[in-house]
Amino acid sequence: MKRILVVDDEIGALTLIGIMLERGGFSVLKAKDAQAALAELDKETPDLIILDVMMPGMNGIELCKVIRSRTETSMIPVLILSARGDAESVMRGMDAGANDYLPKPILHHDLVDKVRKMLDMNTVTE
Repeated sequence: MKRILVVDDEIGALTLIGIMLERGGFSVLKAKDAQAALAELDKETPDLIILDVMMPGMNGIELCKVIRSRTETSMIPVLILSARGDAESVMRGMDAGANDYLPKPILHHDLVDKVRKMLDMNTVTE
């Protein structure tokens, strides 16, 4: 089972995204901020990381840069999910090293399909 690390400071969003991914057949690791995410990455190596942009302290863009700078996490696919869907925000995320960027709110099948595509998994859904 593929493991996904979800990083979001909003507990409701973290829970909802976790449920969507679990229903899609993934194992979910959760972190409420960048520091918790980095601590999790010191213990586990997920198959994909989903980041929120707007978080207190280190934001998702900065966290993405840190993930890319670490040898052990530099190749993990990163998906940014953000309420900011404007072109500038998307470019900042991609420039930071994200593999893809999706605006919130996100529909269950869109998220699961995107994650499967990013992991080169079979994209057939029931």
